[in-house]
Amino acid sequence: MKISEILDRSHYSMSFEVFPPKTDSNFASIETAAAEIASLRPSFLSITHGASGSTSKYSLELAKKLKKSCDTPILIHYTCVNSTREDVKKRLADMKEAGFSNIMALRGDIPEGTSESDMASWEYRHASDLAEEIRRTEPDFCIGGACYPEIHPESPNRWTDIENLKRKVEAGCEFLTTQMFFDNNIFFNFMYKLRNAGISVPVVPGIMPITKANQVKRAIELSGSFVPQRFKALVDRFGQNDDAMEQAGIAYATDQIIDLYANGVPFVHVYSMNKPEVARAIKENVSHILGQPTEYCKADI
Repeated sequence: MKISEILDRSHYSMSFEVFPPKTDSNFASIETAAAEIASLRPSFLSITHGASGSTSKYSLELAKKLKKSCDTPILIHYTCVNSTREDVKKRLADMKEAGFSNIMALRGDIPEGTSESDMASWEYRHASDLAEEIRRTEPDFCIGGACYPEIHPESPNRWTDIENLKRKVEAGCEFLTTQMFFDNNIFFNFMYKLRNAGISVPVVPGIMPITKANQVKRAIELSGSFVPQRFKALVDRFGQNDDAMEQAGIAYATDQIIDLYANGVPFVHVYSMNKPEVARAIKENVSHILGQPTEYCKADI
């Protein structure tokens, strides 16, 4: 089933994200964790590809394993940084042969030390280039793209960032998923700007449950996220106690999710970090909300 069909806005839903192993040695343990998360029956399961394609081999392999063991729709990430057309076409052919048709088109992180002259020779410099290639090569694929509620770190300003998002959508992206954020007002303001700019595709908010104090710094480095004072207070108070921090982090993420649902957002994507216990706790916290009909179509979010 295509992700664009799943995001039909008629009921509240939740998806989870997992990441593949980096080596053969931990494939089995990650497969077990991912299968346990899939058993929670999310609306779909998203499998990452590594910052610069570093886990591409295991990403598709893990997707194939999960496809056999569960009936959850799967979204496979693909980063095009420094890829050739032959690389992309082979990847798309491999996905199609394996029965997958949902793909997240990403540029990926630029390798350290890469110069502008190096990038000039790349066939794909932006995620929109990849989306355009996918649409041309495999027109039946459902393509997703990423967006930053707090501006892409390489964009000079908000309006340039939104123009780049418009290019992604025009290139073929049927939905967008946000980077993590910890203040819902940032997301709502972002959506207002997108809709005013004429971007009408579904936008799935990404929520990261912070269950360890040391994740905060990493999360900020990855997304540039603003951290509200009330979240800082939570980390300061409970960060030294692992059990307390996990419980508080799950509660904070749940509060964000419920607030999004209550304000007209019917679908939420959870960066579950291969932690079945965290995914399960969050889903249980909203178990009586999920699946309920929504008035989303009357909102402009």
